[in-house]
Amino acid sequence: MTSAEDFQEGQVLLIDKPLHWSSFQAVNKVKWSLKKHLGLKKIKVGHAGTLDPLASGLLIICTGKFTKRIMELQGMEKEYTGTFHIGATTPSYDLETEVNETFPTAHIDDALINQTVKQFIGEIDQKPPVFSAIKKDGKRLYEHARKGEEVEIASRKVIIHKFEITRIALPEVDFRVVCSKGTYIRSLAHDFGVALGSGAHLTALRRTKIGTYNVINGITPEAFETLVKTAE
Repeated sequence: MTSAEDFQEGQVLLIDKPLHWSSFQAVNKVKWSLKKHLGLKKIKVGHAGTLDPLASGLLIICTGKFTKRIMELQGMEKEYTGTFHIGATTPSYDLETEVNETFPTAHIDDALINQTVKQFIGEIDQKPPVFSAIKKDGKRLYEHARKGEEVEIASRKVIIHKFEITRIALPEVDFRVVCSKGTYIRSLAHDFGVALGSGAHLTALRRTKIGTYNVINGITPEAFETLVKTAE
């Protein structure tokens, strides 16, 4: 196991963030484990790209001097897998909020779904969800949204390198997406539903890769603590 000095010099940790954990909680668990079990009084720890509590998967956490690499790691392309629910929308575009509208789905078949995917390959304009941490007028967008305040959100250009449908069992559609930094899969779900002439929201999301780093090589925050404990 790596020593306290190695963590100070810098490590890139691949953490498999559990569902319902915030990225902040995962970073805190790593930091707490290093301080408690390796006797580190001070240690820099940060993550390279937030994952929502309703998403699981790869969270890259940097320690010590490697926190300087966070910006570089954040810029790498990401791979996600997950599930869209077709025929209903939510204000947050995922399961954080309740369904607010339902839409017809009788016209949707496998051919239409696979054809619609093609509209989203390459550079696209995407609006972030109103329930997101982006700042507008000094407040996070989700703060405006939770107060019911209308906010004009500018679209941004993102790149979808790959968008594959891996299972169709309506109302569920499973997917795999490889995309650029700044892409919101919740927004992709919403826009995909609109393009189908219906509605959609995200019901499951897992980040599987960041650049060449793969979640199969990751460990949970609890498993990380156990590893650090053995090095005491």
